[in-house]
Formats: sequence, structure tokens, C-alpha cells
Amino acid sequence: MVSTDFLIIGGGIIGISIAGQIKNRFPDAGVILIEKETDCGLHASSRNSGVLHAGFYYSADSLKAKFTRNGNQRLTEYCDSRNIPINKCGKLIIAKNEKELPLLDELLDRARKNNVPLQDISEQEARSLEPRVKTFHRALFSPSTSSVDPAEVLKSMIWEAQEAGVEIQTNTKYLSPIKNGALTSSGKFEYKYLVNTAGLYADKIGKDFGFSKNYSILPFKGLYLYSSEPPGSLRTNIYPVPDLRNPFLGIHFTVTVHGKIKIGPTAIPAIWREQYQGFDNFNLKELIEIGFSQMGLFLFSDFDFKNLALEELKKYSRQNLVSMASSLLNDVKISDYKTWGESGIRAQLFNIKTRKLEMDFILEGNEKSMHILNAISPGFTCSLPFADYVCDKIEKHLNQA
Repeated sequence: MVSTDFLIIGGGIIGISIAGQIKNRFPDAGVILIEKETDCGLHASSRNSGVLHAGFYYSADSLKAKFTRNGNQRLTEYCDSRNIPINKCGKLIIAKNEKELPLLDELLDRARKNNVPLQDISEQEARSLEPRVKTFHRALFSPSTSSVDPAEVLKSMIWEAQEAGVEIQTNTKYLSPIKNGALTSSGKFEYKYLVNTAGLYADKIGKDFGFSKNYSILPFKGLYLYSSEPPGSLRTNIYPVPDLRNPFLGIHFTVTVHGKIKIGPTAIPAIWREQYQGFDNFNLKELIEIGFSQMGLFLFSDFDFKNLALEELKKYSRQNLVSMASSLLNDVKISDYKTWGESGIRAQLFNIKTRKLEMDFILEGNEKSMHILNAISPGFTCSLPFADYVCDKIEKHLNQA
């Protein structure tokens, strides 16, 4: 039996950030983080877009609005202070037609309320920023959006957490709760407080401790298609106006930290949690559970999940994906887009009672454990202020115990 003060399940950027913050607040406490894989961050944390979002998409009353704005500032400062490469290329949000112009206005209004810089610019000004862009009369420019290599950022955070005294044990899978502890593939762990940051399996672990009663994770597969054009062929990220009824931002052009171009991501409904490629990690039980949840969305969702799913499945086609992206940019050639990137899986929380996808961060806990059930995109951007928020909640529970 290994004993510790804090046990954290899951070694993605959320788990690592929380572990580091706990050690900062409780320097004399033992903090152990367990990760089922051979290394930390092998799932969403290293497979995300690498974009540091600015925070203008979200309603002012949401946690995402606050955490994205602050997270962008803090991660930008973090990368600058540690010489981690960052591409401060900004982002253009374009309108395809007259009907989309009010959506630009809605984003401007949200940016003002969230105290996020966002510029309303003309079509000519948009083309001065990126000559190939297509937009109708106007566009928006986000100067604080940038790109990083998420694996490099996570690598630095892991090193700093370990230097501070956080113990990380990989190849250690949580199995079940036991009295005053948890059973894992590496033995038993006794703890005073547990933090569940298990991503795709956070809901399952939460249920083991009496939480997540109204929730289930639905996985969505994200794919990117990379261009063979040389670095610098695109000056800034190019995004469409999003459908604010769902948590996905639509197909767009991302400029990577090294100046390369990729289009994506898809949001294809996956049929088991780690359905990265083919039948890898196939799980029949998950397929059945997720199938029932998806059927509920097909029948009752308020944003036409059926149409979303059918449209997303078309994006498995390279030709269709490039065709969709070409509505944002001139001179887009399918011959330049032949390389698929490593797929990622978004852990999206589904509310079983309301039959809706949850659009904001959700956590549940008490004096013994805290469960991060929905560390929704842009969770990477939000990781540092979100860790502060989680630790505030933990301290409050501990003080009330």
C-alpha cells in the first residue's frame, strides 16, 4: 500500500496543472499522479490543435470565457519566459455571406463583454493580413490567438511539477475504489484526497465515487489534414463563424507553430472512447452505451445532431474536407493536402437528463474527492487558471471537513 496526501488520476495537461498547483499550495503534502499510459499527455493533451484561443466565443457568464482569456495570457507568458516556441500569428474570422454578418456582431459583443481584443475589419483589411482569404464585406481579427506545440508545453509542465516534488507513476491504471484508497494495476494507493482528471474516463471514475450521476462522456474524433505548401504560405489562422449552439468551431485553417498549414478538425462521432484508428482499443460495452446516447441525440437534440453527424462523417473524405475548407481561402488545391495527422478524441460530456452536450466546464466533488467531468475545449488554453479554480474548490472542501 502506497500512501499519499493527494492522488491524481490522469496525466494530461489538466492533471499536471492541478498537481503542480496542489504542490504549490501544500508544499509539505505528498502528491502522486498516476497515468495508465507509458507517458503523460498521450491523448487529448498532445493531439489537440495547439491553438491558444483568445476567449471571444463564449458567453460572459461561462467559466470558459474567464478561463480562456486568462489562460491565453498566462500560457503566452509561460512560453515566452521559458523560450518555448510560439507563433503569434493571430486569427481571422470570416463571413461567407450576408446572413453571417450578424454572427460577427455577436462575437464582437461577446469579446467586449469578456474584455478580449477583437478587431472589426473590412474585406480589404482582411486581405492585407492574408491575401488569399475569402470573406463577405467584413471580417474579425483576433491579435492574441497564437499557436504552440502542445507536447512541448506539456513536457515543460511535467518537468516543473516533478522538480516541485510531484511523483508521477506511468503504466498505472486506476481499477476501482477500495477503503480509504484506490486499486490500480500497480497496486493499492491510500490517499487523503483524490482528484479525477481522467478525460475520456472521468465520468466512469466519477460514478465509482457517487458522482457523475446525470452524465456520460461522448467521444468525437478530430482529424487534421496537412498541406505540403512551404512554411509561411498562410500568414494567420482562418476560421468561419461558428454555430454557437454546439461546442465545435467548424473546419478551419490552422497555422502551426512552425508555420505549416493544416485544415480541420473534424468532429466525427466516435463509437467507442479510444477509437483512434480502425479497431484499435475496440470496446463492445462502450459501443453499446455510446450508441444509446447518440440515439437520444438523434431524436431529441436541440441542434440537429443527426445532420451534424452525417455532415461530419463526410469529412473522412479528403476531397470533401478540402472542398469545405476552400470556401475560406483562395487557391486551395487538393494535390497539396495528402497527409492526415494523428487523430484525437474530444471527451465531450453528455447530460443524460436534458439530452444535451454540456458547453462549459463541469466538476463535482466533496471533502474526499474532486472529479473533473468536462474539461471541454479549449481546455488546453484554460489549463492554468482552471487548475487554480479546481484547487480553490478543493481547499474549500478541505476547510469544511
